[in-house]
Amino acid sequence: MDLALRIKQLRTLRKLSQKEVALEININQGQYSRIESGKVEPTLASLKKIAKVFEVSVSELLSEEQELDKEINVPLLEKVKLIDQLDEKEKNSILTIIDMAIAKQRFKDSLKGLLASEQ
Repeated sequence: MDLALRIKQLRTLRKLSQKEVALEININQGQYSRIESGKVEPTLASLKKIAKVFEVSVSELLSEEQELDKEINVPLLEKVKLIDQLDEKEKNSILTIIDMAIAKQRFKDSLKGLLASEQ
């Protein structure tokens, strides 16, 4: 997948307009539109700003091996953003619950693996 398509895909997944992204990265909408259409290559500085808006790394933007739409769980990402806005005590409580759920799932997976190897 080419860079222009990846950038457009990320913008669409985040439900942002070209104008909103252009304002965030401090360029005019026409210039941003040319980046998305592949008519111009963004500068490294612009790539860094675009990556920051979409909360991905520059290497993820440039990677041809990943399909972003399959990897990004937008509703989960939005919830994480909301969690990050909570006060520290509430945030730590939620993170503790998440850690416990992950540990429980890993334990289940380990047991399944052990049981499968015994058969």
